[in-house]
Amino acid sequence: MVTETRLSSEQLYFSCDPELLPFKTTSTLEPFTGFFGQNRAIEAMEFGIGMRRPGYNLFVMGTPHTGRFSFAMENLKAVAKKEKTPKDWIYLNNLQDNRHPLAISFPAGKAQSFKRDIKQIIEGALSEMPAAFESPTYQRKKSKIERDFNRYYDRAIDAVEREAREHSIAVYRDAGTIGFTPVADGQAMDEAVFSQLSEDARDAFTKAISELEDQLNEALTGLPQWRREAAEKLKNLDRDTTREALSPLFQPIREKYANLSAAMDYLAEMETSLVKNCSEIVGDDKVLEPVTDAARRSYMESNYGVNLLVDNIKTKGAPVVYEAHPSYENLFGRVEYNTEMGALSTNYKLIRSGALHQANGGYLVMEAEKLLEQPFVYGALKRALKSHEIRIESPASEYTGISTITLLPQAVPLTVKLVLIGSRDIYYLLQELDHDFEKMFRVVVDFDEDVKRTPQMVRSYARLMKTLADEEGLAPLTRRAVARLVEHSSRQAQNQELLSAHIGELVDLLCEADFKRIQEEDELINADHVEMALNAKERRTARMAEKIEEGIVEETVLIDTEGKAIGKANGLTVLQVGDVAFGTPARITATVYPGSRGIVDIEREVTLGQPIHSKGVLILSGFLGNQYAKDFPMTMSASIALEQSYGYVDGDSASLAEVCTLISALTHIPISQNYATTGSINQYGEVQAIGGVNEKIEGYFNLCKTRGLNGEQGVIIPKANIRNLMLKAEVVNAVKAGEFSVYAVAHVDECLEILMGRKAGKRKEDGTFTQRSINAQVVKRLREISSAKAD
Repeated sequence: MVTETRLSSEQLYFSCDPELLPFKTTSTLEPFTGFFGQNRAIEAMEFGIGMRRPGYNLFVMGTPHTGRFSFAMENLKAVAKKEKTPKDWIYLNNLQDNRHPLAISFPAGKAQSFKRDIKQIIEGALSEMPAAFESPTYQRKKSKIERDFNRYYDRAIDAVEREAREHSIAVYRDAGTIGFTPVADGQAMDEAVFSQLSEDARDAFTKAISELEDQLNEALTGLPQWRREAAEKLKNLDRDTTREALSPLFQPIREKYANLSAAMDYLAEMETSLVKNCSEIVGDDKVLEPVTDAARRSYMESNYGVNLLVDNIKTKGAPVVYEAHPSYENLFGRVEYNTEMGALSTNYKLIRSGALHQANGGYLVMEAEKLLEQPFVYGALKRALKSHEIRIESPASEYTGISTITLLPQAVPLTVKLVLIGSRDIYYLLQELDHDFEKMFRVVVDFDEDVKRTPQMVRSYARLMKTLADEEGLAPLTRRAVARLVEHSSRQAQNQELLSAHIGELVDLLCEADFKRIQEEDELINADHVEMALNAKERRTARMAEKIEEGIVEETVLIDTEGKAIGKANGLTVLQVGDVAFGTPARITATVYPGSRGIVDIEREVTLGQPIHSKGVLILSGFLGNQYAKDFPMTMSASIALEQSYGYVDGDSASLAEVCTLISALTHIPISQNYATTGSINQYGEVQAIGGVNEKIEGYFNLCKTRGLNGEQGVIIPKANIRNLMLKAEVVNAVKAGEFSVYAVAHVDECLEILMGRKAGKRKEDGTFTQRSINAQVVKRLREISSAKAD
């Protein structure tokens, strides 16, 4: 049985035959196009891009370093450059209500032209309007209106003045007021002379003046009407003059944009507004505050200028925008503020676009994790996709209760294909927590972690390495270097029949191998350089593994690699620190005594055992009962512990070692400490596959090598893990030399025979096991403990 389960050195490593690579160096290969081993993702991406119905946004999911980002960007750009370039967008001042700026679209590249044309109108108005108001024609018409007003006024005064002369009373005007005074001998009377007149004369003058005042008031009753009419005439004159000055400026622009109704409407409103507010620009009536040229220009630009929000003049096809920091403002745009005299102010010219505006009509790419980190963004994005429009709002005001007077720009219609890139965990989390998620992201682009290691795929892998080396400016590779990289890729994939699709890690390894080539002053990257790069990376990250091994060698941590012991076995664990994983042995102990407590998992009792580990221990009870106690009650007390573990323990890969340790403690049959065991079991004793098998074997091998290989040491793994073996060369060589062994077992019985050096025993037709076997001894001991408990 032991001989049957021992693996040969050829089974521990699947070498890549250089004959599969028909080239001397990668310089002769054709570049690799497309994406390595991602046929499923390519098909999903093509479908998602081609489906134009709402809700068919894409979620590209997979682990980092598989090239998912470059895959998405390259696919999108390849399609986008063939599509129609979307519209430009501008914001204009709403001349009816400046709190609600107007959003107007133009054909691609035309908005910038419209902005120049409006600027041309503004420049023309700033020069033509003042000139029109200074022209002789305007001055004559203005003077005539003023003369007509003065003529009405003078006629009224003249009639009163004639009447006054008949009563020896003079009319005088002083600072815009009209007064009356008695006259004697052609001279106005002063107070002294007037007081010397008789009382009848004084009364006569007073009465006459009172009548003249009444007559004057009656004559001037039409004065406000005359003034209003004059002002209206002046206003109409100003507007007519402005209209005549502006008409030549607007006419060619109207003809240019005759087929754009929104632009035509704005040009009409702009002309009307300029005519209406001509005094603000010319400023003739502001005698105390003369209007400067700078003030005129500022007024014109702040009221009639164009805010170019999206300009696609340089865009070829549809835009593909990647937003690295999807904050609310970066995504939806914002309204900025100026500080004037300590107060905040804003206008439509301070509206800024976001990534959604820039990607409108094309594709927007974001990382799901970064999107979910930002407050308010995910909910607002859902609203935008549902309503098909982009609104620039301030989300914080809803929650803080603090609201400032701001703009409410007109919404921009939204047509965008959203592409989120994230891990599987985030995808399934969103799917579970957000019921709208599946409706918005109907297309999943799932990235494969690995691909089949076929001869054709190996040759494609070689072309991929040639392409990556060229992109990074690295030297060509020899075919043996490529073969070594293929083997390493299978180790990354943890499967002899697969290649890893983690392109990012391959690029790093190629760069490090090229660095070794430069140090060695070689022209080509060969297998030795790849090996040196791998060893150098392992040395850089091996500090913790060496410290743990040092603790075992110094017997701070108790692990035996020789001899025999009852109730003790070596298990194997994998420690993950960041992106570094390494294996290390751990001692498992078990004790058995009469009682009815069952199997006590010490790790679980002290809450260090995580659910999967605790599940593995509970399965032991099911296995023992099914295997050994079918015809009597199994009553015993046992304790199992993973010794000297001071952190959380998870995973069920120790359950094979634990059941063997428990059987050893029960039967008092010693276990060989030369071996370390890994594997999980089910309730029928079948050994199941586990993870990290290469690291576990190498971790135990390193300890044995440090203490000295005796030829009896080895590791027991599940038979299902044979395909996962891609061990380091020193382990393979040690097995080949007979210094170390790797066993693959499919059942607990096979493991017991290796560890205890005895036959496990087979079940006979009467249900008992063969005599003097391990299983017979287990049944015997369980009966004894059960009887002792009954007594």
